[in-house]
Amino acid sequence: MSTKPKRPFYQKKRFLLPAILLVTLIVVRLFLPSIVKKYVNKVLADIPDYYGQVEDIDIALFRGAYVINGLYLNKVEAQTQVPFLKFPIIDISVEWKSLLKGKIVSEIYLTEPQVIYVQEDMAGEETATEEDWTKALTDLVPIDINHFEITDGSIAFVQVNAAPKIDLQVKQLRLVADNLRNVTAAKRTLPSTIEGSATSIGNGQLSLNGGVNLIKEVPDMDIELALEGVDATALNDFAKHYGSVDFEQGELGIFTELAIADGYLKGYFKMLLENAKFINREETLGEKIWEGFVSFFQYLLQNQRIDTLAVKAPLEGDLNQVNTKVWSTIGSIFKNAFIQAFRSETDDEIEFTDAFQEKDEKKGWKFWKKDKKDDTEE
Repeated sequence: MSTKPKRPFYQKKRFLLPAILLVTLIVVRLFLPSIVKKYVNKVLADIPDYYGQVEDIDIALFRGAYVINGLYLNKVEAQTQVPFLKFPIIDISVEWKSLLKGKIVSEIYLTEPQVIYVQEDMAGEETATEEDWTKALTDLVPIDINHFEITDGSIAFVQVNAAPKIDLQVKQLRLVADNLRNVTAAKRTLPSTIEGSATSIGNGQLSLNGGVNLIKEVPDMDIELALEGVDATALNDFAKHYGSVDFEQGELGIFTELAIADGYLKGYFKMLLENAKFINREETLGEKIWEGFVSFFQYLLQNQRIDTLAVKAPLEGDLNQVNTKVWSTIGSIFKNAFIQAFRSETDDEIEFTDAFQEKDEKKGWKFWKKDKKDDTEE
């Protein structure tokens, strides 16, 4: 009685299909980083008036993520070789907690990103071009973004041809924006939260917090921003170039509150300069006269009790035509000087409901309030 010899296990049909599938997955995994890198570099190369590339791509299939390493972007006709955008690490992955709620969205983590705006490089920049590069970077994310986070970022404004050179920076930037696609708290008016902090030139402390609703063509928002304790002497290059003045001492603070609802904005911008003194240098007669003029009005308009010069500019109107109220701004200077000093903080006077409006054909824009608790209910 003869028996058939046993075939090796890899020749058996029940093992053949899994083996082919496994080999296919291994091959795809090996070549996937190169495929993705080629795609990303093509997206960057196709941005009009810009050029850029990435150094490497890492794939993490087990967590549904890929990591872009060493991305940079610059203007083709830039006078300098300073990258406009430089992102060492961009981690893009599926947000699993939202997946459990039936929503397929992503989360992005940027580590040490740099944005350097060199004015000479950006001369003649068109709005359409700006949209092209922002849209291109958004296209690198295959699904909607729900969580966005920046760690240790920096933003700089540089003017190389200025004398002296201007270099305004914000460093140690931390920014967290959550629930951008309204996965949770869908009934809230402003479901997404934004929180941030940074250190500016002159060791100023920047803070940002508020709520937004990005699920609209024109996003709704209620934002507060404060920049406190900036050493004015660190701004001398900027002040000398644009105002022909030098600070010997002083502390600058900038505060703003903005509310946008259905494309209508209401808010203010406030700037305070405390304990300011100007440097008297051997300069031309015209420069001496100008610094004397500035010093005179600084003394005349500052609040003598706390030695503070302040200006507050209300903002209100359609987003396509936001107007600063000139007379209110001028009046605020004198109010601070002679009546009531501004506080070195946001005034907490702008609410999201302030920006709600209804159109009255006879009276123009008219505002109405609604119960604030409606904005926080889920």
